[in-house]
Amino acid sequence: MIREKEVEQRLIAAVRKSGGLCLKFVSPGWSGAPDRICLFPGGRVLFVEVKRPGNKPRALQMRRKEQLERRGFDSVVVDSKEAVDDLMRSVGVWGGDPLRKEDRADPSCGGDNEETPSC
Repeated sequence: MIREKEVEQRLIAAVRKSGGLCLKFVSPGWSGAPDRICLFPGGRVLFVEVKRPGNKPRALQMRRKEQLERRGFDSVVVDSKEAVDDLMRSVGVWGGDPLRKEDRADPSCGGDNEETPSC
């Protein structure tokens, strides 16, 4: 069985490949916040809770997801590598396997480092 970290790594790689940022979302004082905030080219923002296969979000995490959605934000739960792939296709930015070396984004194109030029 794959671990949550592997699902999260696939999400990060896929978002980076799309030219976006996949930032760890830490919000002191707001328990249950999603794990990641994904920022895509064109201004699309997506909050993502990452789980390992078979695990479901806790009640508080679902409440946070609903709070974000009521305010007009997209918020999703992914619990497998396939769910990440489906998510990227639904966002419209999917273009290959982010873990295959030839499909990875050029590291000089920014990634999570704001000091690196964007492509």
